[in-house]
Amino acid sequence: MRRIMGWRVHEEELFALSAALIRESRQAAGSLESLVLYSDNGGLMKGATMLATLQWMGVAPSFSWPRASDDNAFSETLFRTLKYRPCFPQRHFASAQDAQAWMTRLGA
Repeated sequence: MRRIMGWRVHEEELFALSAALIRESRQAAGSLESLVLYSDNGGLMKGATMLATLQWMGVAPSFSWPRASDDNAFSETLFRTLKYRPCFPQRHFASAQDAQAWMTRLGA
């Protein structure tokens, strides 16, 4: 079963922030048998430090390409759904705090 285990909004894409989110989400999940992190093919998520951190936490990474038999369609659909909601801002969020507040109001 795929579900959102945690999310954050930051102004920068940093390993330490990503690792903290994954670690906290993993702890909140308890002792689930097998966890898979579906992500894009971005450099941060494929870096050796992140891969070692995931392995240490018992989380398997998945870097599938779109429309592959094991793609990350759930994540892509979620992002598209958020972007096309009528309440989604027409322009960029003014700050990370505004984006965080908007996501919180959605009940994410």
